[in-house]
Amino acid sequence: MENVVLIIHLLLALSLIGVVLLQRSEGGGLGMGGGGGGATAGRPSATPLGKVTWLLAIAFICTSLTLTIFAAANASGTSIMDRLGGSAPTEAPAEGTTPALPTDGLLPPPSGGSDAPLVPRAD
Repeated sequence: MENVVLIIHLLLALSLIGVVLLQRSEGGGLGMGGGGGGATAGRPSATPLGKVTWLLAIAFICTSLTLTIFAAANASGTSIMDRLGGSAPTEAPAEGTTPALPTDGLLPPPSGGSDAPLVPRAD
């Protein structure tokens, strides 16, 4: 069900983009272009393309809310750490001890210089 709503949502988004791009610019964006009249002109009548835009926008918002409800239902009671398969440490290391580091076969440089290369460990 969630996949069906997601596909409908994507189709609505693409059609909404297409319908908005098809509309004629009224020229009120940055105060340039368009016809005169400004605020004194009456509200223009709704065009069929404008009505389709409103219909698509309302359907897009409804599918957005539906997908949000699905996501909230799927996420309830779980932790992101559970999904990743890791677990948080249950207790902090004792004070004065250093945590265990992964052993990858390399030792730190012998002289403490930062430019010295890493030396392979002799096992």
